[in-house]
Amino acid sequence: MSNVSSPAVGAKIMSLRESKNMTREEVSERSGLSLEQIRSIEEDQHLPSLGPLIKVARALGVRLGTFLDDSEELGPVVCRAQSSEGSISFSNGSDDARKHMEYHSLAGQKAGRHMEPFIIDINPNGDTNYQLSAHEGEEFIYVMEGQVELDYGKEKYTLNPGDSIYYDSIVKHHLHGAAGKQAKILAVVYIPF
Repeated sequence: MSNVSSPAVGAKIMSLRESKNMTREEVSERSGLSLEQIRSIEEDQHLPSLGPLIKVARALGVRLGTFLDDSEELGPVVCRAQSSEGSISFSNGSDDARKHMEYHSLAGQKAGRHMEPFIIDINPNGDTNYQLSAHEGEEFIYVMEGQVELDYGKEKYTLNPGDSIYYDSIVKHHLHGAAGKQAKILAVVYIPF
């Protein structure tokens, strides 16, 4: 299996945009993201959280998984625990854009999927200057290790190992580790296409 890394995502986005004869300006206009954000993503300077990435996928007319796919399997895809599946890092939308989440795709080879399952390692981050984001779809989070907090609309939920939450992602939200704590979660994101 080839590694999936953030540089591959920026290159894939640029390649997809060019194959559709679209300019960065057009992607910016269609996605609602600034031209600077599009340039930064394509040049792998700043990979945003899932919300903006979903907007880029919609602007390009592809599903989010297209940015993460290794190959296209039509049948079932098995992801073994001992396999060294690549990962992708996202920032938390904070001003200093430090990477605080490592996403390990569990279905990078499944063609035509409608769900995006990930194991996510959440690194300790005391930054409270994050931005909530919203996008179409639903998310399911199951806490495997550590403690996480979810800001969801005006509510805040604290989740411990064994806890789970299922929510509509159209409501502004932000998931992060509890102050100074590392965590590991299983996340399944559904995005209607």
